[in-house]
Amino acid sequence: MNATHSAAAVIIANGHFPQHPIPLSIIEKAAYIVCTDGAANDFIAGGGRPDAIVGDCDSISEENRKRFSHILYPIDGQETNDLTKSVLFCAGKGKKEIIIVGGTGKREDHTLGNISLLVEYMERVKVTMVTNYGIFTPIQRSTTFKSFKGQQVSLFCIDHKEVTTQNLKYPLHNQLLSNWWQGTLNESLSDTFSVETSGRVIVFQVYN
Repeated sequence: MNATHSAAAVIIANGHFPQHPIPLSIIEKAAYIVCTDGAANDFIAGGGRPDAIVGDCDSISEENRKRFSHILYPIDGQETNDLTKSVLFCAGKGKKEIIIVGGTGKREDHTLGNISLLVEYMERVKVTMVTNYGIFTPIQRSTTFKSFKGQQVSLFCIDHKEVTTQNLKYPLHNQLLSNWWQGTLNESLSDTFSVETSGRVIVFQVYN
């Protein structure tokens, strides 16, 4: 995915608010913005105007709760986190292409959880997570990515399935990656690279 592409919806999660020009541009160009409950206060304080605020609504200020009551969508339940509730909300609105920003930073357990959830979301929507450093894209079939020579690339295998790559500096040939570190710190050799697999894989591409 082109990092400057406009998705049907942008979800601002409650991690570190983006500082890099690419995620900031995505927010600026967004046609529809959903804030998770915890992210709404900071976004609004910075002059942002979300189209919806979704979550268990235990973090939003009383002032914003009243001010934005017309776009507040409380969803109870501890079985899913506010990010998942926001993704399901967007899917329910027919928005099938989603970019998540602010999904990393702060607590490491939340960061890992949010990244791993991408493979759950892709069953319902086309989703990517854009951070201050790069783009996470979940796949579950052989996929070719736009790239550039020297781009840093990492693969994180969720399923115990063989992986083969093309146009990466350290090629994989029908390999099983049993730990997340094993697919990290690779490098693109061209303007595209491909990942061949029948399992769920999260691909991370660094901006530069």
